[in-house]
Amino acid sequence: MTASPETATQIKAVFLDVDGTYADYGVVPDAHAEAVRAARAAGHKVLISTGRPLPMLPTSIMGAGFDGVIASAGAYAEVGGEVLLDREFPADLAARALARLNAYDAVYLLESQRALYVKPAAEARLRAHIEKHFAASPDGRPTGESAILGGLRVLEEGAAPTFAKISVYESPVSMAQLLEEIGADIDAVANSIADEGPHAGELFQRGISKADGVAAALSALGIDREHSIAFGDGENDLEMIAHAGIGVAIRGGSARLAAIADRMAAPPRLHGLVAAFAELGLI
Repeated sequence: MTASPETATQIKAVFLDVDGTYADYGVVPDAHAEAVRAARAAGHKVLISTGRPLPMLPTSIMGAGFDGVIASAGAYAEVGGEVLLDREFPADLAARALARLNAYDAVYLLESQRALYVKPAAEARLRAHIEKHFAASPDGRPTGESAILGGLRVLEEGAAPTFAKISVYESPVSMAQLLEEIGADIDAVANSIADEGPHAGELFQRGISKADGVAAALSALGIDREHSIAFGDGENDLEMIAHAGIGVAIRGGSARLAAIADRMAAPPRLHGLVAAFAELGLI
């Protein structure tokens, strides 16, 4: 990662995490949307790079217009409507993970690019967790679980959908214990939505990160790595921030992320991307 200043003509690809970076409690500040439009109007490429799958990216988030999307923390990537990556849990890993989660009656969400899946017995508890998270919004905005669960499907008996990631919202055992019991090829980070400590988290295939999506997008766009900028605030942004030409961490987010970033930016409630885009010559 390079820490030297870049000129406006060199900075061509911008990757934005959603929760805690571009949006606050699922709400995008108008000033952030305007900054994205201005950067694109200036000729730069701006892409979303999020842990959310596609069904969790409503128009309220995507409305400013983007040149591409990295979703499910790097398991999926598309640029200009062309799918570059679409990686799902292998059948064996999926079976092992679900067997352990079901044994503990955990509340979890299976995330694919087509839909979100929940067990019938866990739907009410899942919605309660999401509602509790959005109710904590500092200004009480009426976002609610409908902001991210619009694509929710209740699993039918015996159904075995494919998926890219598992978000766990309630478990009687820690993520560390689940990882040990599931075995190889799986890892976890804190939930970017409704995080409730060590008994909640996002389970994903080990070795996959947002950096994979960034690399695929840069290749498709024909843009060199050193001419990229990434913005993020959480643990699932570590590889992306390290991979980009310039990594920008959001103040108040992950301490580990701040330690490796080249720059810092204010959080969404303070319209941090506006100042950062201006300082980096994007607008």
